[in-house]
Parts: sequence; C-alpha cells; structure tokens
Amino acid sequence: MSNLQNEEESSYKMLGRFWTIPNMLSIARIFLTIPITYLILTDGSIVWILSLIALAVCTDWFDGVVARWSKSVSEWGKVLDPLADKISASSVVLALVIQNKIPLWFLLVIVTRDILILIGGAVAAHKLRVVLMSNLWGKVAVFMLSVTVLWALLEADRPLFQISMWITTVLFVFSFVLYVIRFIDVMSGNSLKNGEDETGASSSYQFDAIETELK
Repeated sequence: MSNLQNEEESSYKMLGRFWTIPNMLSIARIFLTIPITYLILTDGSIVWILSLIALAVCTDWFDGVVARWSKSVSEWGKVLDPLADKISASSVVLALVIQNKIPLWFLLVIVTRDILILIGGAVAAHKLRVVLMSNLWGKVAVFMLSVTVLWALLEADRPLFQISMWITTVLFVFSFVLYVIRFIDVMSGNSLKNGEDETGASSSYQFDAIETELK
C-alpha cells in the first residue's frame, strides 16, 4: 500500500506544478462553458453568447502563449488544455443539438472521437507514463468547429453551414487517425525521440526524462 501511494505521489510530482496561470486559464475555459450552454438552451442574448465564446477562445490561445513565455509548461497543462477543449466543444454542440440547430450525428462524431482519445491517453499514461499532446490538426479541427458553431448560432445560410460542418467532420476524423498512428507508434515501443514527432513538433514526453527539469 505504501509503495502504491509513493508511486502515485511520484506521478503527480512529475506532472509538474498544477497552480499555474496557463492551467487556470484552461480551467476558466471549462467554467465558461456553463453560462454559454445555459444561454444557448434558454435562447439567451446572442451578443452575450458570442462574447463568452470569444473569451473562451482567447483563454485557449493565451494559455499556450503564457506557458511558453513564463516557461511554466507542465504535464498538467498538456492534460488540462485538450480536456477543456473537449468539454467545451461537447457541451456547446449538445446544447445546439437540443435546440435543433445541429444534427445529432455531428455530436456523436465529436463525442466518440474525444472519448476514444481520452481512453488512449489514459492507457498511454498508465502503461508507459507518457502524455500524448494534441496534434496540430486537432487544434485546426477545434477552430473549424468554432466556425461551425458560429454559423449555427447566427442561423447562416444552410449551404454555408453544411459545408462548414462537413469540413469540421473531415478534420476531426483526420486528426483522430493521426492520433491513432502516434498512439500505436508509442505503444509499440517506437517512441518519439527527444519528444519530437515526424514534423519536429513536441508531441509526447517520457515522465522519467523530464523529472529532473520539474520543480
């Protein structure tokens, strides 16, 4: 029991500091989802809805900028940032489905992808003590989802909305395929050297390799 507790404490320590400004911005994004979802469900002011969404998008951009500027990048941040994206996206799209502004199948695509990614991340973290970060295409997909949500809220012309929705769907599926390829690569033992993927971008980190860098 003692060994298990020590292992858990060691894992938390290697995740780095939790109470950092970037992490708080990610958490703030999750809490912003509550009033946004409520306003959509109650046909609230479109100005307030769009303002809160814009604020949420800003927190998504600033948490990465602040983390790099303040050198406070942590494994917690690599978990909280994509988690905040997934919670926000699923909640807002669900509200729009309930309001009959977005089809149910679109929500199922988003939720299924996100659940599978969370499961894969949990497996990688448990078995290999590795945190898999979101890939660039995942961020592009989330941005395109924001555009689709915007068209739905503004009740844009049907063709414009449908084009945006299908582009978003393709991006979500494509980014998921890339995630699966990276997951298989890591789990098979062909881990990424120096935490870099084939594009040279930081993508996954062995906890043991960064332990000495964390305070």
